[in-house]
Amino acid sequence: MKQLKKFGLLLCAFSLSCAMLSGCSGTDGKRIVRIGHNQSTNHPTHIALTAFKDYINEQLGDHYVVEVYPSELLGSQTDMVQLTQTGAIDYCIASNAILETFSKNYEIFNLPYLFASADAYHHSMDDPAITDPIFGSTKKAGFTAVTWLDAGTRNFYTVNRPIESPADLKGLKIRVQQSPTNIEMMRLLGGSATPMGFGDVYTALQSNIIDGAENNEMALTDNGHGDVCKYYSYDMHQMVPDILIGNNAFIEGLSPEERAIFEEGYQLVNRVQREEWVKAVEAAKDRAQNEQKVEFLYPDQAPFVEACTPLHQSVLSGNPTLQPIYDGIQSYNQQYPTETQ
Repeated sequence: MKQLKKFGLLLCAFSLSCAMLSGCSGTDGKRIVRIGHNQSTNHPTHIALTAFKDYINEQLGDHYVVEVYPSELLGSQTDMVQLTQTGAIDYCIASNAILETFSKNYEIFNLPYLFASADAYHHSMDDPAITDPIFGSTKKAGFTAVTWLDAGTRNFYTVNRPIESPADLKGLKIRVQQSPTNIEMMRLLGGSATPMGFGDVYTALQSNIIDGAENNEMALTDNGHGDVCKYYSYDMHQMVPDILIGNNAFIEGLSPEERAIFEEGYQLVNRVQREEWVKAVEAAKDRAQNEQKVEFLYPDQAPFVEACTPLHQSVLSGNPTLQPIYDGIQSYNQQYPTETQ
């Protein structure tokens, strides 16, 4: 089955490459602009990209036709990043963990407890002085970040044991994203990191291969994790953005007038996605509490922050170019301190 899927993805890539070589033109001569992502059609990401599609088609419909492909129709995120890199597709949504493999600058967003609050997070991500050195750091790889999407806060959720302090993580196997930063975070907090693909998490929870995971509230409802995990602890260890990246050759090939309209479209994606995210989180939390009977906990964050402080110093010493960015984020943390739950 895996070989069949891999063949299908290769066939997809080949077809898209052929389309690229022929100019990605439709039958009416318009340039087809392809965007891929891995979320469902009711997810805030898809809603925002649909708004972008409608806007560009309305403003530049004489020359461009935007097509949005959800639910990994163009392959996994890694596949889509590679397709965007080569120009086989024009844009895709990429996780920070994947982008970290192209530029070490992205590792700063994986730091646990980097942002003191959601307000500090949002103001930091809206500040070009902080994001430009990161977003432009993949130009040599063939793509550039054009805007960010809110993926909320990542928190621990578990099957049998509520997490109210780092001591509660001791001996627990927690699924984390496949990132060295996340593995080290779990070591510092006393848990056992178990990296695995997101699609395998539900079965692993159900069969007690792992004791819990960490993600935002929608993982409980959209992916059914709340059917198994009954404790969700708001330690808020990460606020990691998703990133909309675009192929450099396509972006640089736009006329100044076209590029200005696309830039407005990127801002639209950001605005719509963030508005929809708030609604989606509220709905997910309501469903998790009232239908799945998940208990939401609000532990003191300070012991978690203290345990992970050495990781900040380790990353900054390994990549000194991140220090000014880190300092800028700390400035926002002082303006918008930790929220009282």
